[in-house]
Amino acid sequence: MSQTVLESGDTADTVVSSGKYLTAYRYMLRARLLDDKFAALYRAGKIHGGVFLGRGQEALSVAIGLALKKTDVFAPLIRDAAGRLAFGETVADAARTYLGSSLGPMRGRDGNVHRGRPRDGLLPMISHLGAMISVVNGILFARRLKGISGTVGAVALGEGATSTGAFHEALNQAAVEKLPLVLVVANNQFAYSTPNDRQFACADLADKAAGYGVESHSVDGTDLTACLQTLEAAVARARAGHGPQLVVAQLLRLCGHGEHDDAGYITPQLKNSALGRDCLKLAEDFLVGKKWADTAQLAVWRSETIREIDDAVAPVQREPAPDPFTEEWQALSTKHLNEIRPDDFEI
Repeated sequence: MSQTVLESGDTADTVVSSGKYLTAYRYMLRARLLDDKFAALYRAGKIHGGVFLGRGQEALSVAIGLALKKTDVFAPLIRDAAGRLAFGETVADAARTYLGSSLGPMRGRDGNVHRGRPRDGLLPMISHLGAMISVVNGILFARRLKGISGTVGAVALGEGATSTGAFHEALNQAAVEKLPLVLVVANNQFAYSTPNDRQFACADLADKAAGYGVESHSVDGTDLTACLQTLEAAVARARAGHGPQLVVAQLLRLCGHGEHDDAGYITPQLKNSALGRDCLKLAEDFLVGKKWADTAQLAVWRSETIREIDDAVAPVQREPAPDPFTEEWQALSTKHLNEIRPDDFEI
């Protein structure tokens, strides 16, 4: 078992190229502005169900999506818009699910955050916690039995998931089978409103890896450079046959659990600490400092992204919802749904 620790400022800036950093930043910006759009639609009564923002977690999330190949498997959570976009989700897919369009990937079914395209390796999540680990384990094991090599499965988690039985059982299974699994824990300090000191007694969640013989990595989740490096290293280790990798990122959710939650339980001291830094703002400062962009260019990118999102969301608002009188409420793997074939969902 080995442990890698990457904290802000510990690594050379040149390790991440300007091109990769800019790509990551643009996905982060798109995710932030898309979240803002959904929040506005929710407040306007256009979205039914909750809206859960990834504000403050975009650097970690985008690093997952960019570290994976298109042949890999990704099980994101509710705050992983950046990672979803980097892995291939379109703005239209996200909008169609949030707005309940029957033309979306889930055909307007289930909750608005339970979306994905299994054929493309993007898994619709089960609510939430550690349940998706065993799902990804099953996919990885099935591919091994089929003789398919080189696949990595990444699962996004909150720190609250590490207290569940599903987490421990699935991590133990992955370790025994030496599966190419990467567990990415966003320790945003609160499981909804329950603080860390009421969730676990260990000094660092990465310590939990040792008991299972699993390699671990700790990273400053507000630092895009550190996140990109750490996730790339963890995915490479898993792909090279070193078994499961546990990545723990320290950060703070810069909003409530959902748009319905004012997050009054987060203290001003915590908000003003290093954990409360905005990863998007830090990335912008880094770009300007490195002269990879200037404030005028950042403003242009923001305007372009807002227009892109508005252009994608506007037609979706006019698309039909499922008709309860004509819809056959069957599993998505049945052939009547948009000509989806059972083998579309092969793993």
